Amino acid sequence: MKRKRILIVIGSILLIVGVGIIIYPYICQKLYERNAKEIINDYTGRIEDYKESEDDDLEWLYQLMVQYNKNLYENGQKNLVDAFSYQQVDFSLIEFGFDEEMIGYLNIPKMGIELPVYLGASKDNLAKGVAHLTQTSLPVGGVNTNAVIAGHRGFSTAAMFRNIEKLELGDKVYLTNFRETLTYQVSEIKIITPNDIDAILIQEGRDLITLITCHPYRHNYQRYVVYCERIQ
Repeated sequence: MKRKRILIVIGSILLIVGVGIIIYPYICQKLYERNAKEIINDYTGRIEDYKESEDDDLEWLYQLMVQYNKNLYENGQKNLVDAFSYQQVDFSLIEFGFDEEMIGYLNIPKMGIELPVYLGASKDNLAKGVAHLTQTSLPVGGVNTNAVIAGHRGFSTAAMFRNIEKLELGDKVYLTNFRETLTYQVSEIKIITPNDIDAILIQEGRDLITLITCHPYRHNYQRYVVYCERIQ
């Protein structure tokens, strides 16, 4: 009888552990989503406060970014040479009074994600959300721009770009910056090698954002690239 009770206790413990292992990723994902939502809501609130203040220089900041993108296009993105350069921010929002380098957020309904977007693909930024690659166009839209947004293929605690292969031609992607929401749709999908710099350059006459992540899932010897063209 005593042995039977022990077996029941052991069985119950194993059942609880098994259930915990199964639901742990789900719980972590929900916690990450809640935290991301709080970050986005805080960002939106701060932008609204900034717009209402006497120091509202957001339009000036926008024009500086437009000029930055124009210069980038005209010089052929000559400094886009290696992965290290992606991490170094050469247009800093902190210099304009922002608390951090968060420039907006990305919403992809087909993937069920809404993620903060940070300037510079540092480890910290990629752990918090997705990141704009330095020496690609800043994400404010415009002809002859291509803002490249990188994200992990997912952590154990957050999906991020894990389900990027769900995206199909025509799917909508929304990028909200401090000024407006830009609407894009998926126009092309490629798999490239990590050193294929030409694949992420500005394309003449187009207004693009390019989503990029490691490929295949759980490996990093290729890159999965989704080109999205602006429609609004």
